[in-house]
Amino acid sequence: QVQLVESGGGLVQPGGSLRLSCAASRISFSTYAMGWYRQAPGKQRELVATITSSGTGYATSMKGRFTISRDNAKNTVYLQMNNLRPEDTAVYYCNAAGAYHYWGQGTQVTVSS
Repeated sequence: QVQLVESGGGLVQPGGSLRLSCAASRISFSTYAMGWYRQAPGKQRELVATITSSGTGYATSMKGRFTISRDNAKNTVYLQMNNLRPEDTAVYYCNAAGAYHYWGQGTQVTVSS
């Protein structure tokens, strides 16, 4: 059974940083486009960033603050988040898109003083 397991969420003050990780198992990781999405309370899930063999893409509000990367040897995708804002508070989900689509269970990020 495919598993995507996120980690690294938590409580951080505005202006702080967090690094999220998503470890994938039982998929041909390098062949999948990987992405991070987030869902704030009362809002729809939205794209944060994606990464493929061709490059990376970001939602406009994350450009310059967030960086997505992957380590195919470790079957892991990362999201480095800097200069966090209260509006970044959400559950962050890992996504694998390829022959099938898979989702992790999410990790909570709370930005608050």
